[in-house]
Amino acid sequence: MSAPALVMLRRNFKHIARNPTSVFNAVLMPIIIMLMFVYMMGDAFDVGVDYIDYATPGLILLAVCYGLGATATSVNSDMTKGIINRFKVMDVSRGAILSGHVVASLLTNVVAIAALVGVAFLLGFSPSAGFLDWLGVAGMVVLLGFAAGWLTIALGLAAKSPETAGLASVPLVMLPFFSSAIVPAEKMGPGLRQFAEYQPFTPIIETMRGLLRGAPSAGTAIAAVAWCAGITLVGYLWARSTFKKRA
Repeated sequence: MSAPALVMLRRNFKHIARNPTSVFNAVLMPIIIMLMFVYMMGDAFDVGVDYIDYATPGLILLAVCYGLGATATSVNSDMTKGIINRFKVMDVSRGAILSGHVVASLLTNVVAIAALVGVAFLLGFSPSAGFLDWLGVAGMVVLLGFAAGWLTIALGLAAKSPETAGLASVPLVMLPFFSSAIVPAEKMGPGLRQFAEYQPFTPIIETMRGLLRGAPSAGTAIAAVAWCAGITLVGYLWARSTFKKRA
């Protein structure tokens, strides 16, 4: 990463850390949802294994999504308040500005997921994953965070104000609830089941679930990587195009 990108990363990460709402959404909210589902509703779901083992991969994905609102708001605020024009005067490249937001979002995801997995172990999470399986999970998290980061930045740049930018990320936050994150897709009703099976988050969750069981599926993994690559490409091209027009 270039020196300007590192400067932008440090700036963005400080802004996130100073915003209690973004810290709550990114780190604490996924943990609260985990406690709610495991303690309040876990016994209601027949998933064939301990519910904490089933739900943790889906909640890892949810932890990535819950930090996206702050990223969208931040990048839109930079655009609408004239910060970008000041950076242009200082000859800071658009690549450094955008990549700084992406990496800051990714680091926030890592902190949130580390906290979530720690709480999961306290609740009895007992994965069968080996070292290489954990590396696969980490790689999947990075791919997902990178893809979601670029798409969120594109949504933030396209929004007219910081307020609408935060709302633009809501569909990404809600989408995991309509996947296999909480309950298996086959237990859902007609229509919703098909949607859950073919939306992008389900193969990502099932890939992590297979890795944590120590029995990954190559077909599911290929689909998950393909979805992440496709989302990253769309988000990157959209973000670059919108940034060029608005800046």
